Amino acid sequence: MVDCRRQPKDRIPLTHPFWQDRPTLVTGATGLVGSWLVKRLLSVGADVLCLVRDDVPQSELVRSGAIAQVKLVRGDLCDQSTMERALGEYEIQTVFHLAAQTIVGIANRNPISTFESNIQGTWSLLEACRRSPTVRQIVIASSDKAYGTAPQLPYDETCPLQGEHPYDVSKSCADLIARSYAVTYNLPVTITRCGNFYGGGDLNWNRIVPGTIRSILRQQRPVIRSDGQYIRDYFYVEDGAAAYMLLAEKMSDHPEFYGEAFNFSNEIQVTVLQLVEQILSLMDSELTPDVRNEASHEIRHQYLSAAKARHQLNWSPLFDLQSGLQKTVDWYREFLK
Repeated sequence: MVDCRRQPKDRIPLTHPFWQDRPTLVTGATGLVGSWLVKRLLSVGADVLCLVRDDVPQSELVRSGAIAQVKLVRGDLCDQSTMERALGEYEIQTVFHLAAQTIVGIANRNPISTFESNIQGTWSLLEACRRSPTVRQIVIASSDKAYGTAPQLPYDETCPLQGEHPYDVSKSCADLIARSYAVTYNLPVTITRCGNFYGGGDLNWNRIVPGTIRSILRQQRPVIRSDGQYIRDYFYVEDGAAAYMLLAEKMSDHPEFYGEAFNFSNEIQVTVLQLVEQILSLMDSELTPDVRNEASHEIRHQYLSAAKARHQLNWSPLFDLQSGLQKTVDWYREFLK
């Protein structure tokens, strides 16, 4: 088991001078990280605009009531004219680009829709930002998958981007496009590369954390599609939201960050089987995992170094694995009861 002695310190002020009344766009606001990011932005007084394509009534953005406190633009990320209108009419200053197709299995089955969402969507947004004079900070959510498979671990930001499978390639491409806009046009863009997000509000039940918790609550054996030995970084969703906001704040005083990427990670190595066993322990369950060894076209061993974020941003995670998992279990107990 992972040593998880650090206590969460997630309390945030009711207002923040940087964010107070700040016009802020969030794409992907109904997704896992987007929902929690919007809630955190609202808690510090930001004026939030969300781009929404599909109605997702079970999203944490809706369930929490946060959707009633934001402005909404309906449309597709790939529609550049919609993006330009939203940025211009609402005089957006800070942009968080989280919208993406995030499921590896779906990307393998439907690569074109994934490429359109993750690659074309990114260049459409960045081109719209380039044409919008009020935009001051843009945070692009990439992924550790952008690195592909590397011979040496942990990944740091100097590692080449060499995705091979559809999802990984889509993140590598979007990441490089973001840097090209910063280098070529001096666009105020930074890139985040985080591990596997988990937390309350993830309704993709084929993901290991929500799927495991739901199975246990229903007294069913949790399913592990792989052999259980895949190693991943698991990063709590509220830590992701806080890291994105910190990076945007730092950009306002550090133009040298334009075009830079930052890894955010708890810097631990956890196998899928260890993660499932920890959830079973937290939930006092005597069930055993159903290990099916069916996974394919996935990177086997990934974890990140967050040294750059720690040193240059003075960043540290708010939650360890155990405290994040406990909050996640509590969320799903309430949601599924």
